[in-house]
Amino acid sequence: MWEFSINLNSDKGELAASIFNILRRELALLKAIVARGEGGGFINIVIAVPRENRQEAEIVLLRTITLAICNSFKEDFLNKHLFLPNQDEIGVTAFKKALINFDKETDYFLISKALNFDEFLYLESFYQFKLARLRDKWDELIRLANENRDYLVSTDAFNDLLKFLIDNLDICKDEIDVVEDEDGYHICEKGEKSLPLSSSALVSSLIDLSPQKINMYCKNENHATNLLKIIFDRRLTILSAKDNKNNVHNLNFFQNS
Repeated sequence: MWEFSINLNSDKGELAASIFNILRRELALLKAIVARGEGGGFINIVIAVPRENRQEAEIVLLRTITLAICNSFKEDFLNKHLFLPNQDEIGVTAFKKALINFDKETDYFLISKALNFDEFLYLESFYQFKLARLRDKWDELIRLANENRDYLVSTDAFNDLLKFLIDNLDICKDEIDVVEDEDGYHICEKGEKSLPLSSSALVSSLIDLSPQKINMYCKNENHATNLLKIIFDRRLTILSAKDNKNNVHNLNFFQNS
């Protein structure tokens, strides 16, 4: 058996749970054993797979670790160093999410180049000592945003920059549907319906998914839908049941699916 462990500081419980669940799910077909323990101030995630499956397991590990760093660690970095002018909460959340997803391909390359699966991995130490170039890249992006802070006081200017960032994200999905019901918003894709999402969570999720086309079935338009119309522009079609009786059927179809 080939074994590998990922160690995180004990205050990273939520991230550790996410990594553990992803690895347990995606390594199941490789006959892997995935275990989690805690002690000495660390959370330890240990995997063991048959040696013939090591290469495939490393691909899963690479994808999982890069996602953890590019999402969780980059978000922490933005929260610490980015100073935006006063904007509404949904707009600020969308802006940070766009920066998190911006130029992810280069982020992935820098992380994968530094990773070594011949030994155990202390995730925070790896981030601090092996990924200086990655943090320099993030710092440059944040510096540009901070230097233009006064310009971003204008809502129109802020939205223009946000749209520019969204337009330059890689397309990750061809087409998805969004449906609003009494619980909130749901993203519907390939016959599956997400858990209810708030307005802010919906905007963040759509930026993560970066679809080519969004069909949105909503009861009423609001600040979130107005922002989505700006940043996704022609990629978004809003079908309001209030304006079109035919959309009532569509809403009921998705709500009952």
